[in-house]
Amino acid sequence: MSMLTHRLEQPFHPPGRKSAPEAWISNAHAATIRRVCLRTLALLSMGSVLTALVALKTVIYMSGFHY
Repeated sequence: MSMLTHRLEQPFHPPGRKSAPEAWISNAHAATIRRVCLRTLALLSMGSVLTALVALKTVIYMSGFHY
């Protein structure tokens, strides 16, 4: 059984070495990725607000029919 789990005994991040994502992502790339993620989040938020407004207008319109 120790043959199957021998790699689990080693630490995932040795103290003297950077983790894998930090090793290959430079500061410029990290800033670009952060900017793209924030813009995507803003776009999804605006879509959610637009959907909520359409639903609210529909409920208000349908309430005029006394359903």
